[in-house]
Amino acid sequence: METAAEPGTRSWLGGGSPLWGSPASSPDLGSRGRARPGPGPGPGPGPGSGPGPGPERAGAWVPGPAALGHSFRKVTLSKPTFCHLCSDFIWGLAGFLCDVCNFMSHEKCLKHVKTPCTSVAPSLVRVPVAHCFGPRGLYKRKFCAVCRKGLEALALRCEVCELHVHPDCVPFACSDCRQCHQDGHRDHDAHHHHWREGNLPSSARCEVCKKACGSSDVLAGLRCEWCGIQAHSVCCAALAPECTFGRLRSMILPPACVRLLSRNFSKMHCFRISESEPGEGDQSVDGSAPAGGLAKDVLASESSKQTLKIFDGSDAVQRNHFRVISVPRLARSEEVLEAALRAFYITEDPRDFELQALPSSVQTGDTGGQGKVWSGGTLEEEGSRGPGAREAGPEAWTIRALPRLEEVLKIYPAWLKVGVAYVSLRVTPQSTARTVVLEVLPLLGRQAEGPESFQLVEVLMGSRQVQRTVLAEEELLLDRLRDIRKTSLRQMSQTRFYVAESRAVVPRVSLFVGGLPPGLSPQEYGNLLEEAVATKAGLVSLSHIYSSQGAVVLDVACFAEAERLYMLVRDTAVHGRPLTALVLPDVLHTKLPPDCHPLLVFVNPKSGGLKGRDLLCSFRKLLNPHQVFELTNGGPLPGFHVFSQVPCFRVLVCGGDGTVGWVLAALEEMRYHLACPEPSVAILPLGTGNDLGRVLRWGAGYSGEDPLSVLVSVDEADAVLVDRWTILLDGHEAHSAENGLADMEPPKIVQMSNYCGIGIDAELSLDFHQAREEEPGKFTSRFHNKGVYVRVGLQKMNHSRSLHKEIRLQVEQQEVELPSIEGLIFINIPSWGSGADLWGSDSDSRFEKPRMDDGLLEVVGVTGVMHMGQVQGGLRSGIRIAQGSYFRITLLKPTPVQVDGEPWVQAPGHMIISAASPKVHMLRKTKQKPKKAGTPKDTRADGVPAPEGDPK
Repeated sequence: METAAEPGTRSWLGGGSPLWGSPASSPDLGSRGRARPGPGPGPGPGPGSGPGPGPERAGAWVPGPAALGHSFRKVTLSKPTFCHLCSDFIWGLAGFLCDVCNFMSHEKCLKHVKTPCTSVAPSLVRVPVAHCFGPRGLYKRKFCAVCRKGLEALALRCEVCELHVHPDCVPFACSDCRQCHQDGHRDHDAHHHHWREGNLPSSARCEVCKKACGSSDVLAGLRCEWCGIQAHSVCCAALAPECTFGRLRSMILPPACVRLLSRNFSKMHCFRISESEPGEGDQSVDGSAPAGGLAKDVLASESSKQTLKIFDGSDAVQRNHFRVISVPRLARSEEVLEAALRAFYITEDPRDFELQALPSSVQTGDTGGQGKVWSGGTLEEEGSRGPGAREAGPEAWTIRALPRLEEVLKIYPAWLKVGVAYVSLRVTPQSTARTVVLEVLPLLGRQAEGPESFQLVEVLMGSRQVQRTVLAEEELLLDRLRDIRKTSLRQMSQTRFYVAESRAVVPRVSLFVGGLPPGLSPQEYGNLLEEAVATKAGLVSLSHIYSSQGAVVLDVACFAEAERLYMLVRDTAVHGRPLTALVLPDVLHTKLPPDCHPLLVFVNPKSGGLKGRDLLCSFRKLLNPHQVFELTNGGPLPGFHVFSQVPCFRVLVCGGDGTVGWVLAALEEMRYHLACPEPSVAILPLGTGNDLGRVLRWGAGYSGEDPLSVLVSVDEADAVLVDRWTILLDGHEAHSAENGLADMEPPKIVQMSNYCGIGIDAELSLDFHQAREEEPGKFTSRFHNKGVYVRVGLQKMNHSRSLHKEIRLQVEQQEVELPSIEGLIFINIPSWGSGADLWGSDSDSRFEKPRMDDGLLEVVGVTGVMHMGQVQGGLRSGIRIAQGSYFRITLLKPTPVQVDGEPWVQAPGHMIISAASPKVHMLRKTKQKPKKAGTPKDTRADGVPAPEGDPK
C-alpha cells in the first residue's frame, strides 16, 4: 500500500500537479506517466496517427516529466513551430513532441513543463464538474484543450468556462468546469483559482513577470476563470492559490453562497441553458462523436499505409463510435497497438492489452459475434487472414484489456478532511467494497469509526455529466473493473473511487413552473398541477405562488420525482399555453460577504441582431451563471425569486425599451417579496430605439463592446430616480365568435417609463410590430429595423385621420383643447423615437423644465409623418400642449396606442394616466471612462493583492 501526501496551500505548480481547471490542488501521481520508447507520429500529428516508417521514427527519446504523463521524443521540424510552454518560435530543425497530447517544447523548456498530458489529466481533477457544451460554431484563432490543435472547422465551446474542443475530442475532455454552487457533497473553506490553459489574447500580460503570456499560435499561458488573472505556467507558482474574484468581486455571486442539489439534472438544466439543436451537438451522455463525424479523419489510402477503425469497448461498438488511425502496412502488432492506445489517450503498458478484430457480423449490427485476436504478424499478414477483404473499407479492431489477477486501485477520501490525497490498495479477486473500506479507514486515520458509517462510491467523470454510483458492500471490485474496461477503456480512465460518509442527503429541489392561468387560488393551482402532471402530495408542495403572473415554485422532496416533473412539465400545455419548467438554486444570503452586491442579469437573446446570445455566454463566464437569466425562458420572475432573500443587489437588463419595461413591471409586482425592494437597474441597450438607454448614457445601442468593460461601467454607475406611470385602460365589450354574445373584458393596467403615443406614431409602431411577427428572421439588425420604420412611414405620408376630433383630453381635471394633430404623445424622458428631442430645448414660461424625476409628464402633438421626420432630423420640435401628473383621455373610436414601443389597438373608452409610486432606481453611466489596467481582460484582476515574492 502507499499513500500520497496532500499538497500544501501553495499553488499546484509548486507541489502536486492538478489539472489547469481544477478548483484546488491535487495529488502528485508519482509514476503514473512514463516515456514509452516506441514508434510515434511525425511532427504535428494527432493522437490517432500511427507510427511512420523507419527514418521518421528515428530520434533520441528523452525522459519527460513522469508525473505529468508526457511521452516526449525528439522530432525533425518541417514547418514553423512554436513552443507550448514559452510560446516562442522554435529555431532550428529539432523540437520535442509528446506523442500523446501533441505538446511541443524547446529542449531547454522540457524541465519546466508543468502542463499535464491529456492521458493523465482526468486523474488530476480534484472536484469533477461537468461541462455545458453549446451548439457547434466557428471559433477563429482558438485551440482544442485536448489535442492542442487549432479549431479550423466547427467546434464546441463550454457555455460556463473557456474550454474549446473538437467534436471528436469531447469524450476525452476533463470534467474540470467551474464549480458554481455547492451540491451537498463538500463545503469549501476557501475559494481557489480555477486555471484554464491557452486561448488568451495576444496582448495578455503575466501578473508575475509582466511579460506577454498570450499567444495566437499555440495553446499557452494560464488564466483564472473567476478573477481573470493571467500568468505563464511557470510563473503561476508565485501566486497565492486563493482567488478573490478580481475586479468584479462585488458583483459576482460567490459559489459558496449558492446551493443546488442536482443529482438527476445535467448542468444544462441547472444553468437554464437551452439544449443544442438536433444534429449540432452530441446526443450521447459522454459526448462521443458518431462515426459519421469522423469521416474527415479517414485519410486517402496510400500504397504503404493502412487505415483502421479502432473501438475501445463494447459500448463504442454498439454506438458505432470509433477513432481512425493510419499505420504502415508493415507495422508490427505492438506498433499498431501503441498507436491505437494513443488514439484513446491511454498510456498504460501495451502488454496489458490486445487488439481483437471485429467480425463482419458485428460491423453490420450483430453484436453477438466474436473476432479474432491479432496474432502478432504485420498488417498485411493479418489482413490476408482477417475477415473480409481490405479493399471493402477500413478494417475495424477493438482494444481489449487482458485478464488481471490483481490491480492497484487508488481510493480517494472524498470530502473527508484528512492529510492524504489518496491511498493505493491492491485489489484481489476476493476484494469487495466492504473490505476495501475496512482497509482504507486506518490509512486515513479514521479507524476509530465503524465501517458501517462509510460507503464506496464510484464516480464516472464524463465531460458532459458526472455520475455517482454507490457500490453494494459485497460487490467484487476486480469484476467491477473488468466490466468497466470491457464497456469502455476510456471510461475506465475517467472512473474514480471514493470513500465517503454514509450521510443521508435530504432531497430538496426547487422547481419553477410558469405559463399557468393567472389569478387562481393555491388550492386551484394544486388541483391543476395534479391533473396536468400528476404531482404526488407527499413529495411535492407549493412553496411560493405568484398568482398575478401565473407561476408557482414547487418544493420536491425526491430527486426522481423532481426529474419526472421537470421533463413532464416541459411537454405539457394548459389551456393551450405551453408550461415552463426551471430548476432554481437557493442563494444562502447569510453567507454573502458584507461588500457583495451581486448583479442580477437579464438577457433577451432575440434583441440586438442576435448579439443577445453572445452576451448570454459572455456574462455566464464573467459572473456566476446562476445570476444570468434568459428572458425567453420563463421571463424575469425566476431571477427575482432566486434573489428574493439577497439583502442588496443590482440588476442589468440587456434588451430594448420593451424588455426594460417588462423587467421593471415584474420588479413592481415582486417588490414586496424582495429583501431588497428597490434594486438599481442598469441597461445594456439591444433594441432599435433604446431611448431610456440613451438618456442614462448607456448609448444608442450595443455595438460589440467588451462585456467586461460593460460590467465595470455598471459597477461604477451612479444611481438616479426615474418616474414610473400607471395607465388604466377601460374595460370594453368583446364579441364571442361562438354564440355572438358580448363579454365584458376587465380593465387593464399598463406601466410606462418612457412615453405613451396615441395616433400616427402608434400606428407606425403597430405596422412594424406586425411585420416583425410575420417574418422575425429578417429583423436581426438595428439598421434593417430602422429601414422598415422609414418604409412604413412613407406609406403613411398622405394618411390623415384628424385625431383631435376622435379623442378628448383632460389634464388635472381640466379640459384641454387640442390643435389639429395626427398624434398625441406623453413623454417622461427627453428622448423619443431613437433619440429625438420631441419637447425641444426652447424655454417656455408656461411649463417647467422637464426632468425624469419631477413627477410630471409632457404632452406633445405631431401633425403627421412629415412632422415626425422633421423632429427626427432636429429641424422642428413637437407642438407643446400640456404638462401635468394626472391625465384622462377619452377615445371615441378604436385608436392605435403604444407604450414604450409595445403597440396595440385600443377600443373606444377611457385612459387614465397617473404617477405610480415609488419611483424606480436606475443606474446612469458615469461620464468618465472606467479605469483601465493593462488590457481589458486584465481589468478583472484590479485590486488583487500581490503575493509575497511577487515582483509587483
